Amino acid sequence: MNVPTEINLIETMYRSVDGHISRIELHLERLSQSANALDITCDLQTIRRQLDTLPAYDDAQRVRLEMSANAKVTINTYPFVATDPNKIWTLAIASTRLDSTDTLLQHKTTNRGQYVLARQEFNARSADEVLLLNEREELCEGTISNIFLETTGERPLLTPALQCGLLRGVLRQELLDQGRAREAILTPADLVSAKAIFIGNSLRGLMQARYVE
Repeated sequence: MNVPTEINLIETMYRSVDGHISRIELHLERLSQSANALDITCDLQTIRRQLDTLPAYDDAQRVRLEMSANAKVTINTYPFVATDPNKIWTLAIASTRLDSTDTLLQHKTTNRGQYVLARQEFNARSADEVLLLNEREELCEGTISNIFLETTGERPLLTPALQCGLLRGVLRQELLDQGRAREAILTPADLVSAKAIFIGNSLRGLMQARYVE
């Protein structure tokens, strides 16, 4: 894949007070697969050592790992600010569109221009999260989350297929692996008819949401 050298890979992870990083194996698997696709050398053994030797903290941390095109790895930690577990996230749909043929969307990178533009279409009071569609008006993802719909009152949840143009989210992959979600082609009409809507990422888990037309 021909990728500009200024684009870096990212993994954002949750680290509990005891030092455990949630879904670490899925994060490292995605990082390795993305590095391979972008022709970046990925030394997982060294990265594991860096993560294992992070200092202890008195509170949970958000861990941000960034890998450059020359394989340099930078890891920073920040206090994790939890979201109210009872919060129902308000969703809106951006006019900004994703290109389903852009395979770079499947990798978590610093190339976030479209997501920034989508987020800027709505202020924080009118939408907690902004969803993006592709050129066929199919649901793809949110600016910081994947989408999951309950359409029949039963599991599994439905989540947009990778072919629509979206990130291979770590939480999304876990739910697919566990049979708690399956891929589908979804549209805004499915948001309206859904019995329940969730958004989620590996940092915050699944969060209930509602769509405002």
